[in-house]
Amino acid sequence: MFTFKRNQFQVEDVLVRDIVEKVGTPVYIYSKNRILDNFKLFDQAFNSLPHLICYALKANSNLSVARTLAVAGAGTDIVSGGELYRALASGFRAKKIVFSGVGKTKDEMRYALRAGILMFNVESSEELNVLNEVAGVMKKKARVAIRVNPNVEADTHHHITTGKQENKFGIHKNTLLDVYKNAKKLHNIELHGLQAHIGSQITSVKPYVELLTILLDFIDKLAKQGIVLKTLDIGGGLGITYDKEVPPTPQDLALALTPLLRERPLTLLFEPGRFMVGNSGILVTQVLYRKEAGEKTFVIVDAAMNDLARPALYDAYHEITPLVQDRRAQRVVDVVGPICESGDYFARQRKIPFPKCGEYLAILSAGAYGFAMSSQYNSRPRVAEVMADGKYWKIIRKRESLKDLIRGEK
Repeated sequence: MFTFKRNQFQVEDVLVRDIVEKVGTPVYIYSKNRILDNFKLFDQAFNSLPHLICYALKANSNLSVARTLAVAGAGTDIVSGGELYRALASGFRAKKIVFSGVGKTKDEMRYALRAGILMFNVESSEELNVLNEVAGVMKKKARVAIRVNPNVEADTHHHITTGKQENKFGIHKNTLLDVYKNAKKLHNIELHGLQAHIGSQITSVKPYVELLTILLDFIDKLAKQGIVLKTLDIGGGLGITYDKEVPPTPQDLALALTPLLRERPLTLLFEPGRFMVGNSGILVTQVLYRKEAGEKTFVIVDAAMNDLARPALYDAYHEITPLVQDRRAQRVVDVVGPICESGDYFARQRKIPFPKCGEYLAILSAGAYGFAMSSQYNSRPRVAEVMADGKYWKIIRKRESLKDLIRGEK
C-alpha cells in the first residue's frame, strides 16, 4: 500500500505529496486497507480453531484506526482506563475487550466491570484479591485469566521482552498453581483462562511453540485440580520487517501451533499490535537544513524524537526515503530533528539519496508506537494524523495548536 508509481511515493492510490502539501508536516499517514489486510491474514490463519484476535490498542489508539479493526470483527487488548474509554468509543464490543497490565487501579477495575469486558489478565496475587473485593462491593463476578511469567527467551530488544524472569510481568511459574487454587476460593472471581506474553518484535515461531508447550502443561495440571479453563491467551509480539528481518507470517505461526491445539476445547486469544499497524503507517517530514560538521553530514528535519521516539529509545531502524525516486547521488548522513537532545535522531551514518532543503522524506514502518508514544517535549504541538482509503484520504486527528500546549495549565 506504500509504493512508488511513476517515481512518486503513494499511499494506496493517493500521492503522499498531495497530502502533505495540504496538511503540512510532520504528519502520520496510515493505509486503511493495509490494516484490514493484516487483520484478515491473522484471523484467517487460525480459522480452524476457536479464536479471537484482540488488537493491542497501545500500538496505535487513534479512534479511526481502532474503529477500522472493530468493524472488521477484532477484539482489543487494553492496559488502562483511558484505553478502555477509547476502545468503547471506537466501537469495540465490551465482550471482546481484555484488560492487561500490572497496575490496574480500583477505579479502572470498577469501570471495566461496569462495562462488562470479556476478562481481566491478572498479574499478581494482591491484584487478584483487590479485584475480588471490588467485584464483591459491586455484586459482580470478575472473569479472569491469570498471567504467568514463563521465563521464555524471545530474541528481541531487552526493553520489549516481557516473558523473562527478570521482567515485571505475570506470576512466577513456580507459584502459578497455588495462585489458581487460592483464586478458586474467592467468591467474586470466575477463573476463565491462562495468559502469557513473551515480548514484542519476535521474528521466530520457536519461542511461541516453547511457550504453548509450557502453557498446555499448566492447563493439564490445573484440570487435575478441578480447575478447567476455557481460554488460552498467548499474547502478541509477532514481528514485522523494519530493515532486513524476515519474521514469520501468521500462517507460519498457525502451522506451528495448530497441531498442539486441535484436540483442545480451548478458545485461543492473540494480542497483536505491531503486526496490525506497524507497516500500515509512515511519518512524513520536511528537510529544514543540511550541515557539514567535520567528517559528518547532518540532515535536519522538522520531525523529532517527540513525534517518533523509537530510534531514541531502542536505536530502532526505520527506512527513510524521499517522496520522489530519481538518480541523485547518495551520501552517508545523520537524519536528526530540532530537539535539544543528542538522542534526537531517525538515522545515524545512513546512506540515503541526499535530499534538498524543503524536500519531504517518508519515515517508513511508523504506524505502531509512533504517535501513541509521542509527546509535547520542547513544547512542540503533536502532529496531525491522516487515513488513506483507496483514492480518498481524510484527517483523523487535527494538528495541535500552540494553545493546546497550555490547555489545563494555570
